[in-house]
Amino acid sequence: MEPKSPSKVKFPAEEYNPWKGVLNVFSVGFLILLSSIGVYLAFNFVKARNVFESSYYTVVVDCGSTGTRVNVFEWGKRGLISQGLPSLLHYYPDDSTESESCHYHCMQTEPGLDKFVGNASGVRASLEPLIAWTELRVPCERHVDTSIIVLATAGLRRLVSRDAKQVLDDVEIVLREHSFVYTKNWIRVLTGKEEAYYGWVALNYKMGSLGSSSKGSTFGLLDLGGSSLQVVVEVADENDNGNVMTSDIGSTNHKILAYSLPAFGLNEAFDQTVVMLGRNQADRRYASNKLELRHPCLSSNFVQNYTCSGCTMLNITDDLENSEVQIYKNRFSSIHLVGDLNWEQCKELVKAAAMNYSDSDWSEHKVDRNCEANLSSYGGSNILNLTPVAHHSGRFHALSGFFVVYDMLNLSTRASVTEIWDKGEQLCSSSSTEWNIDIQRQKYAGYYCFLVSYLASLIEDALCLGNAEIVFGPGDISWTLGAAIVHQLNANEALASISTIKNLKISSTVFLLVILLTLFLVVYCSQIKLPMLGRKISNVGVLLPSYYVHARRRSN
Repeated sequence: MEPKSPSKVKFPAEEYNPWKGVLNVFSVGFLILLSSIGVYLAFNFVKARNVFESSYYTVVVDCGSTGTRVNVFEWGKRGLISQGLPSLLHYYPDDSTESESCHYHCMQTEPGLDKFVGNASGVRASLEPLIAWTELRVPCERHVDTSIIVLATAGLRRLVSRDAKQVLDDVEIVLREHSFVYTKNWIRVLTGKEEAYYGWVALNYKMGSLGSSSKGSTFGLLDLGGSSLQVVVEVADENDNGNVMTSDIGSTNHKILAYSLPAFGLNEAFDQTVVMLGRNQADRRYASNKLELRHPCLSSNFVQNYTCSGCTMLNITDDLENSEVQIYKNRFSSIHLVGDLNWEQCKELVKAAAMNYSDSDWSEHKVDRNCEANLSSYGGSNILNLTPVAHHSGRFHALSGFFVVYDMLNLSTRASVTEIWDKGEQLCSSSSTEWNIDIQRQKYAGYYCFLVSYLASLIEDALCLGNAEIVFGPGDISWTLGAAIVHQLNANEALASISTIKNLKISSTVFLLVILLTLFLVVYCSQIKLPMLGRKISNVGVLLPSYYVHARRRSN
């Protein structure tokens, strides 16, 4: 049989499709787009994962009555929780940081922001050095995801709300110029109870007594500031006391009794002694018409013009007519203080201040306390008897102002009240030239007798803790740590929700891209016709010209 001539073979028809080129171009572009999106998502996913798994920071600015301080806390990777608490890796300032006005782990500017009402430049001058220092401690790439919270205490609490708001608005203007993360409600004035609670959280976090593994009770807190005193202790039950609150930090609930006592801070207490002396020495005048006061708790060589910034805030004019109020304000606006060391008088004066006793006749009779009375609240009485609840706490830690005095006087960390009184008598019975004082603390030397006697009287007479176990320090604990912990726990909860949503979004996006890519490949491949086994080739083909076929037939 003669093989078929190639001219008789029918070839498949090649239909011309004008859109095929466009489809090919579109397909290549679409593939490039999908690849770009995939690379972008992968890069951001890795970046987010690195941020999530690396250490991170929280900045807390403490706007106190005596100055403004900043603390930087570095935490373990997000989600790394120990007993329901974030893991603290490091905090700044540390042992390497010490300034003339700050001797125990703090970076500070003076005075407090409450002195800068209507003075935006003063607020800026206080904050800028602290933020600049902070920016050096937090890595540059972490600034944009580092929270900064600004919390004010007693200094701004005693301002009228309009003035406090103005200061905080000036603070926000400064923060806007920096890259740290904040919201408006992170810049606020703390209530006294919040400050006390944060201090308690910080202490017990540092001492390891919070969390699911803590079997015993927590430690009590005594935190002495310039304007107020915070007292917190765990109690067995609520006792219908409005100052009892429940803490759910960690995985264990604690019922705690929290007080914030205004006018019991070191500066406020000293101003109170000036007021009491002023009432008894009202006839004394200095040559320039200033009030001259001889103070029994100041060293004999102490002579100083003193501005009693808190005197007009104290409750000294209840029994005065309006005309007399201005006289008192003028009298206490500028005072010439002269040291007149007298131990017995100093003890009575300081005890009156510690018990918030403002009677002008304080020097004519003994100031008595009644710790035997079963008092457990601060109100009508001038003492806060903690005796009934002291046994449950085990021991108290005395921080801030307490620690400053302890550090100045080189007392034992577990010094008893008797030892403190003995130290006070020793100081108040000798000349200040005999005291061995660090040169950086010379400016406090004249006040040493007041500081140590007030500390002892506050513990023994006002709080009735003379027999309790009290430890001074640690000196590096501040309520700012507690504020950072509470803030971070709230942030971690929000972050966990956001992370879950983001992961779902990323998974959905990747899944959608895979589906689209698969569909695209199916459509693209369907445009290419390949012969398949068992399939007959269509008879429809491209034939030779008809005149050529007819010519061959005639020749046959």
